Amino acid sequence: MKSVITTTISARDAAGRFPSRSDLESVQGNIQRSAARLEAAEKISAGHEGVVKEAGDACFAKYTYLKTSGEAGDSQDKVNKCYRDIDHYMRLINYSLVVGGTGPLDEWGIAGAREVYRALNLPASAYIAAFAYTRDRVCVPRDMSAQAAVEFIGALDYVNSLS
Repeated sequence: MKSVITTTISARDAAGRFPSRSDLESVQGNIQRSAARLEAAEKISAGHEGVVKEAGDACFAKYTYLKTSGEAGDSQDKVNKCYRDIDHYMRLINYSLVVGGTGPLDEWGIAGAREVYRALNLPASAYIAAFAYTRDRVCVPRDMSAQAAVEFIGALDYVNSLS
């Protein structure tokens, strides 16, 4: 799984070189932020049902047309699938926080997502709205520490930047 550490080592190994000072500083920074990432991952794990529900509710509140006939949320089954997708991405964000890199999102979440959404007529903007709501809702210190929030928000923004 891709992380700052595995990416650094793989690149240097492919070049037949030792990691540079800059490489090691990057790895060290990643390790120093690990406690904050793990805190964010723990908080997400503990309350993911509520986070997913609020994100999905915000999405459907912003895009009310999604529940009209022929749209992505025109039946309870389709609405449930939207919540399932949000939950899936939250898990991938959680995994990315744990490993300290975007590997889980890149490998399991982003690849092909645009094509699937287009094929199923699912608007990416609705998912972006759900994650933007989650990002904007994070409250320090109610939800997590400031550094944990920075890590979590960074992961949410990463997902939104690729959509």
